[in-house]
Amino acid sequence: MTGRAKRKLKSSKVSGTGNGCLKKTCTDESKVVPLSDVDSEKREEVVQRYNLPMPEDLYHFWDFCKELSPESPCGALKDTFGLQLVGPFEILAGVHKTSRNPQPNFHLHWRYFYDPPEFQTILLGSADSQHHIGYYRDTPDSLPSFVGESEAQKGAGITPTGDNVFAAVLLYLFRRRKEGRGKRAGGEALESLEAQLRKRAEKLGLPLEQKTKGMKERDKKVVTKTFHGAGIVVPVDRNDVGYRELPETDAGLKKICKAIAEARSDEERVQAFGPLQEMITFVQFANDECDYGMGYELGIDLFCYGSHYFHKVVKQLLPLAYSLLKRNLFGEILEAHISHRSHDDLNQLPTR
Repeated sequence: MTGRAKRKLKSSKVSGTGNGCLKKTCTDESKVVPLSDVDSEKREEVVQRYNLPMPEDLYHFWDFCKELSPESPCGALKDTFGLQLVGPFEILAGVHKTSRNPQPNFHLHWRYFYDPPEFQTILLGSADSQHHIGYYRDTPDSLPSFVGESEAQKGAGITPTGDNVFAAVLLYLFRRRKEGRGKRAGGEALESLEAQLRKRAEKLGLPLEQKTKGMKERDKKVVTKTFHGAGIVVPVDRNDVGYRELPETDAGLKKICKAIAEARSDEERVQAFGPLQEMITFVQFANDECDYGMGYELGIDLFCYGSHYFHKVVKQLLPLAYSLLKRNLFGEILEAHISHRSHDDLNQLPTR
């Protein structure tokens, strides 16, 4: 393997990735978040629809928005600074019960073009940039590792914005104020909302920094950043079995992808596929030797590149990687997404 030194992050090797504390938000094990007022029936409904465990900060944020706007909690932040509650919040609001589609696919619920299976949208920002905020999980049976944001019009990048939704919303509010937006609602309204958000988060013991201690601990487990930048975590044992580097830098892989996607003829495209096919062969060898992270990385990178010319390869690599890593739900989400992938169709539930 050559040319990958800068891509492999320095990390303490660990076996396992889950965070099994259902009463804790993410990361700081010294702080236990009390239960919100959301009843068990609604909680079960959310988990049943998504098959994902939900952090307690989600339910506390729902309580907070219900207090702000009892008649329309999902729109409680819309007029003030442009955020709309979606995804699991819509389940709490009962929107799915009035959907025109009797059996909506929740794998596709507010899933944007570049969103990997690990990312679940919970808030919408600017429609122009397709800005959205969501939970990022390393495994489907664990609580989110962090809250991140993405702008689908700009590409696949995911930026961490804290380990709970209160921190992410406060960061967004600060940025909107700095950019001079939201003035129509008045500075006093923004200041009042900021104070309320901060007070509630502090009362619950939720950290408000953009990168918490727990998130920094996760960074040590990230084996490679991938094209979306949020990184992937896979179990790696003491003998370094679990992940091996691709034989290309990010820049080199993007160059290969560009040659394939922009080929002027089928013959030229077949030829351009040569280096990628060689990497797929390396992935097969890696899988045989339990280095499942290699195929995971390549599959995610090709997915994030976005060209339909890679969809067949992505469907070959990623579901297998997820299966080998015992993250089968992510494989199901990926296959549903690839089958309906479009820059225009957000696959959301009807809201009326």
